[in-house]
Amino acid sequence: MTTPDLRDLAELAEEVGRRAAALLLDGLDRERTSVRTKSSGTDMVTEIDRASEQLIVEALLAERPDDGILGEEGSSRLGTSGIRWVIDPLDGTTNYLYRHPGFSVSIAAERIGPPVVDDGVQRGELLVGVVIDPLLDDVFRAAQGLGSTRNGRPISCSTVTDLGQALLATGFSYDPDRRARQAGVIAGMIDRVRDIRRVGSAALDLCSVACGRVDLYAELGLAPWDMAAGSLIAREAGAVVQNLHGGPPSSLSVVAAPPALMEALVGELLAAGADRI
Repeated sequence: MTTPDLRDLAELAEEVGRRAAALLLDGLDRERTSVRTKSSGTDMVTEIDRASEQLIVEALLAERPDDGILGEEGSSRLGTSGIRWVIDPLDGTTNYLYRHPGFSVSIAAERIGPPVVDDGVQRGELLVGVVIDPLLDDVFRAAQGLGSTRNGRPISCSTVTDLGQALLATGFSYDPDRRARQAGVIAGMIDRVRDIRRVGSAALDLCSVACGRVDLYAELGLAPWDMAAGSLIAREAGAVVQNLHGGPPSSLSVVAAPPALMEALVGELLAAGADRI
């Protein structure tokens, strides 16, 4: 199977993502007619999540009917083209419900590969990624080997080389017990970095690394759709994106940092017990 033109895939992802972002903005101040929980009482999904995913899936398949789909709200198909779209139709649902900044649309395309050992999820080679922040009207975009942009302008990660001068972004699990353990790790990091930020959208955190809005990012327990597009955007902006043990980012752990800070960041995270959560 041949890989389609990456710019064409990125254009499609951005066009569809903009439509989904407009849908989110249109629904932001409407009364919620359906809110339910998924994995825990704090892991919420709304009718807007589902409507956004339906819009994205239908639009992508209208242009590329042979592609596969993996979406947070249950959309899944294998496809026959060798390309799969990984979709988070609303990353930061809690922020959205509270009308708080920090939610996004995330769309990635990957060349599909074999299942990954740690979680059994079939993932592949990331080809393009688009993350849109509807409130800030920011469009982050990357294609493999072509760099990353924010609103059409090239971006690059931080050049900070001192961990003590670095701003760290993170997130927490929806499971109360695991969240408490993660907070313990962050408590162990608080005096090792300049400060810590918790936005509530993993996709935006990774894009913040890409554009230098934060220096570092670390989180445990993400799903593929949380990190697919943002990981590529950060990597194409010059950041290293990996797990705690140097392999590809996975559901176990995702760490993003400038090359000069990765070793120090991982060392401090491991010393704080991040690999025991």
